[in-house]
Amino acid sequence: MAFMKVITSLLCLTALASLGACSAGPQQLQRSVDDWDRELYVQKPLLDGLLHVVPVIPLAQFGAMIGDFLVINPYHFWLEDVWDGKGTNFEHAEVASTDGAVQSLMIDGAEVLQKQ
Repeated sequence: MAFMKVITSLLCLTALASLGACSAGPQQLQRSVDDWDRELYVQKPLLDGLLHVVPVIPLAQFGAMIGDFLVINPYHFWLEDVWDGKGTNFEHAEVASTDGAVQSLMIDGAEVLQKQ
């Protein structure tokens, strides 16, 4: 009986560690949907708003989140990043600004609601 408790505890610990790996990663699918959303907003803001209301873009983001959680993040975390201690970066698609741009709030000196 004690052997079963040890096995169950190890399985639970492994499952918990795996969930952490599924949440951490480059989020490639989610960020690709975000790039599509961003480009569409720059080119056609009314259509982009409509696709948020309908809700095409939120459903695409949810599906991408599931794909990242089950495949992309565990792959990068367990097979690449955890062993060398360096994370995999995601390169965002370039989008030409048509009406100015705002900065990421992660940039030093960035201001909310200020266009460049």
